[in-house]
Amino acid sequence: MDTLVNVSQFLLSLSLLIILHELGHFLPARWFKTRVEKFYLFFDFAPFNSLWKTKRGDTEYGIGWLPLGGYVKISGMVDESMDTDALKQPPQPWEFRSKKAWQRLIIMLGGVTVNFLLGFAIFAMMLWWYGERYMPANGVEHGLAFDSLLIEQGFRDGDMILQVAGKPFDRVDQADFLENLLLGEPAEVAIRRAEKDTTLSVSRDAIQALTKPGVLKGPMFAPRIPFIVESVVPGKPAAEGGIQPGDRIVSVDEVPTPFYDQFTRQARLKKGTSVDIGYLRGADTAQTKITLTPEGLIGVMAKQQDLIRTERSHYSLLSAIPAGVQKGVGFLNTQMKAFGMMFSGKLNVNDNLGSLISISKLYGTTWDWERFWAMTASLSILLAFMNLLPIPALDGGYVVFLLWEVVTGRRVSDQVMEKAVTVGFFLLLGLMVYALGLDLWRHVFSGLF
Repeated sequence: MDTLVNVSQFLLSLSLLIILHELGHFLPARWFKTRVEKFYLFFDFAPFNSLWKTKRGDTEYGIGWLPLGGYVKISGMVDESMDTDALKQPPQPWEFRSKKAWQRLIIMLGGVTVNFLLGFAIFAMMLWWYGERYMPANGVEHGLAFDSLLIEQGFRDGDMILQVAGKPFDRVDQADFLENLLLGEPAEVAIRRAEKDTTLSVSRDAIQALTKPGVLKGPMFAPRIPFIVESVVPGKPAAEGGIQPGDRIVSVDEVPTPFYDQFTRQARLKKGTSVDIGYLRGADTAQTKITLTPEGLIGVMAKQQDLIRTERSHYSLLSAIPAGVQKGVGFLNTQMKAFGMMFSGKLNVNDNLGSLISISKLYGTTWDWERFWAMTASLSILLAFMNLLPIPALDGGYVVFLLWEVVTGRRVSDQVMEKAVTVGFFLLLGLMVYALGLDLWRHVFSGLF
């Protein structure tokens, strides 16, 4: 069921983005009286072809079987369909190649323009409808609990983060923390520990490791909270040991564990063994013997609500529009810098390249509309950016050829376009297969070896 929810969210989001992107090409083509032969959600490559199709006027509308994208097939245009028979005939008035360069440029830029505007619009509407939820750094009463990778860099549980690479840390946000570490020089973090301020330097190797899928077993950091039991799972060790909702766990085998992170760390060391659990019930202290599960669990849900303070910034419709654009531009800027760091070798490509499998996992296994729309907006902007890369077979590749024609007045021949698109298509196909292979190794095969 969880997988079904995850896949359903991803396919809905992807379908919305593909249809609107292709409309961005379709509508200008029709405005300039260019014939569109096909409009497809997903690909209908052989051997299975279409799942559904219908024809209206000159255009065949359909749904393909391969959910890796979609396309519009425009008459007289060299594209990934590799259908070049029409190019052997003289240009016809309704064909793409017979249109003026500026018209062809608008048609090719239509898809990415829609994706950019859609991403900005969704971010703006989210800020207006939901506001922006965040955890103020000054509301973390007991400091933060850190992953072992950051502990190795000198962080200690209970530290408060004040600045990251010179930028104030006003909100407990892991994405901002990692982004500032990645892009900041020097990669230093100002912290407050036991009422004293100090600065820690985070190594580039550690920052690289933080970006690798599967390295972190949990969050990089999280607010420290007391371990108060919210609910007990029947039949599990805690229930058998008499633990009740409202109890506060304070020790494991006489080792003090007043905070949840301390308990989980100590329990992992004792997993599968019988331990003495100390707890508070009201004003009374008690102990019970519990056999931890092989994973180091006791079978309870820890209380978080009312222990972690969050706030929301609220926006009017007028203020949400520029704020949404700013948020989208900020996301785009981060992605561009991250790609630059991958090309320069500062980020490992294999660790940060993923296919649709990695993307789909970001949607989660519960249907959360706020997360769904945030993911859709981010993916829309990312797709626009990727499509603008100057690679033949992507929109950006066509744009380069058209800009050359506009500037020089010399048109790139259909034969050159055909060869360039063929090379670009197989380059992209190879990249997609490689990314899929990385994901299959991470999520399927790695556990077998």
